[in-house]
Amino acid sequence: MNNILKNIQGDKAIWLAIALLAFFSFMPIYSASTNLVYVVKSASSPAAILFKHAVLLFLGFVILYVVHKIPYRYFSGASVLMLPIVFCLLLYTLTQGTIIGGANASRWIHIPFVGIGFQTSTLAGLVLMTYVARYLARNKDKEIYFKESLWQLWLPVASILILILPANFSTTAIIFCMILVLTFIGGYPLKHIAYVLGLGIVFLVIFVLAAKAFPDAMPNRVDTWISRVENFSDKNAEEAYQVEKAKIAIATGGTVGLGPGKSVQKNFLPQSSSDFIYAIIIEEFGLVGGVGVVLVYLFLLFRILIVAKKAQTIFATLLVVGIGFPIIFQAMINMAVAINLFPVTGQTLPLISSGGTSIWMTCFAIGMILSVSSMKDESPQSIEHENPLNILHETSI
Repeated sequence: MNNILKNIQGDKAIWLAIALLAFFSFMPIYSASTNLVYVVKSASSPAAILFKHAVLLFLGFVILYVVHKIPYRYFSGASVLMLPIVFCLLLYTLTQGTIIGGANASRWIHIPFVGIGFQTSTLAGLVLMTYVARYLARNKDKEIYFKESLWQLWLPVASILILILPANFSTTAIIFCMILVLTFIGGYPLKHIAYVLGLGIVFLVIFVLAAKAFPDAMPNRVDTWISRVENFSDKNAEEAYQVEKAKIAIATGGTVGLGPGKSVQKNFLPQSSSDFIYAIIIEEFGLVGGVGVVLVYLFLLFRILIVAKKAQTIFATLLVVGIGFPIIFQAMINMAVAINLFPVTGQTLPLISSGGTSIWMTCFAIGMILSVSSMKDESPQSIEHENPLNILHETSI
């Protein structure tokens, strides 16, 4: 253990933030586990759920430790190699998705001999953001032509997002928005970004119309998106049950909460250990606990920006922004859903919610960020000499 601690590199503040989130997660996970044991009856005991969460976190930190020891420049080439693999995994997931809890879960694949599901879209998002960072870094000093970038940049992006969209609109939207933000920071022409945004909206409209015209091709997914938006404004909708329970939990929490393990709504709130765990946190730890969690994520965002600013190459800066921002964005969406500021999306709270895929991919992304922060003495490459966060952003109109 001492040898491992001596070999820990990178931004120590980031290590501290993720350690705090991981350590804190045990309390709401253990508390919310009673729902899975006594209501859903998908687990034998709360202790079993807590043990599984501990194992998933341990494996996540193993992934984090291994990844942060890899020089970040290797991630650039790896993203190109991983694109066809991710494409095949998504295609398989779309056609062979499993059933989890009696519901359609075509965003998951079952890992043999392990007994857990893997959400391939999270891996796809990580690979895509790295690939986009690679493209922008390699073309920073070149004039970018839209037709040329369509083939080199947007065709791979579109191919992956099209496979994620039918089963997971919220993840597709998050990845697409984060890619647009990354391209803006990376100096991609603003008018080209507008073209891509327009094309994306047009394709989404066509997809929704096609899905409504041929519902058997993608059962329930488009209707689910529409119902979630409608239920967000319809307070009497039957499907708004989970939102109402989350609001009751938050109102009950008050300033300091009911205390660890004393949540009442955890027995009534669906997905209390994942999608709506923030409501349970506020019920048990009150406004103080809820604000504390937000502050930790904001602190993590601050340190991510520090690492991005100090990075010595364009690729390193864009890599940190591209894989770091989605973690914070996902956390904010999860918390916004819990307090009814955003329609239900199914996004988990990174490093706190239960779920192996979310924990592992978050740790992988953090490991990549720490890899960048640990390479302080690396000489910048000739094509990556200027950090885009150190200068005013310039776009070609």
